[in-house]
Amino acid sequence: MPTIVDAQVLYRPQNENLKFLPEGPYPLQSNRFSWVAIQHAADARTGSLCILDLVTKANYAYPLPGRPGFAFPTNKPSRFVIGLERSLGIYDTIEKSWTTFCDGVDADVENTIINDGLVFDGNLIFGTKDLEFKTRKAGLYLWRAKDKKLIPLRRDQICSNGKAVRKLADGSWQLLDIDSPTKKIVGYTIDIDAGTLSEPTTLVDLTEDHAVPDGMILTPNDMYCIVSMYNPNPAEHGETREYRLADGKLCRVWRTVGSPQNTCPQLVLHEGKVKLIITTAIEHMPAERRDASPEAGNLFWGETPFDSLNSCPVFPEPN
Repeated sequence: MPTIVDAQVLYRPQNENLKFLPEGPYPLQSNRFSWVAIQHAADARTGSLCILDLVTKANYAYPLPGRPGFAFPTNKPSRFVIGLERSLGIYDTIEKSWTTFCDGVDADVENTIINDGLVFDGNLIFGTKDLEFKTRKAGLYLWRAKDKKLIPLRRDQICSNGKAVRKLADGSWQLLDIDSPTKKIVGYTIDIDAGTLSEPTTLVDLTEDHAVPDGMILTPNDMYCIVSMYNPNPAEHGETREYRLADGKLCRVWRTVGSPQNTCPQLVLHEGKVKLIITTAIEHMPAERRDASPEAGNLFWGETPFDSLNSCPVFPEPN
């Protein structure tokens, strides 16, 4: 049986806009982490970059000129690399400025925007999502730092979500990836220089599950993944789960009571302890489900057995 941990509410956004679709928590220095409000309402075309202080519980929201899929700190203070709509760019939280450095994402299809991503060795690996959540037209991309080139790795995803990279025993790099409607966590051997992926291998099969895998991280030893499950059905709690990658075994479950739609996990350090942050959403919830899910859209945190953080590199800004 897996270990069960009940996560606690960390932050309740006062603004409903920030509850709609929170995702992408990422640790910063000085007891802070960033996260994104992907969009502010069902019909909204804008979202926010947010920074939450773990000591004061104060949240600072920075409105963006579009919908962000991810945000990561750069090697320059106050600046973040963000995937926004169909562009990559830098947002400065002091100047409140947005500068694009890569356009043309999914240029050959309609009705997609950038979704989840990761920083790897100075590069960006990220995917897009079909806004209707039904057509295999969304891309999986590598933005390669050495030549500032946007390289399509796949063009047949629906909603490209959780991503992680780990080094295997043979020295190769494995990309872990979730295309949410498939309900599978798969692994590819990735060759950055060639800009190619191998055929996928299924690592965790969740096709019989009632919930959908969304955001994902690796544990500090790279042997397990932690994935947030987005449950669109009525439920007393949501789940973020730890799976052993060697055999797909479920080992631990963090429950978010009163909030079934978990979106993303992340590890942060606070007062000498490693905590798990979990974002949750109110997206698509009718009024009756909102009444039955009083903590939906809030950010949670839970205890962990870890004594260090996973790898969360900053993005080196292109010259």
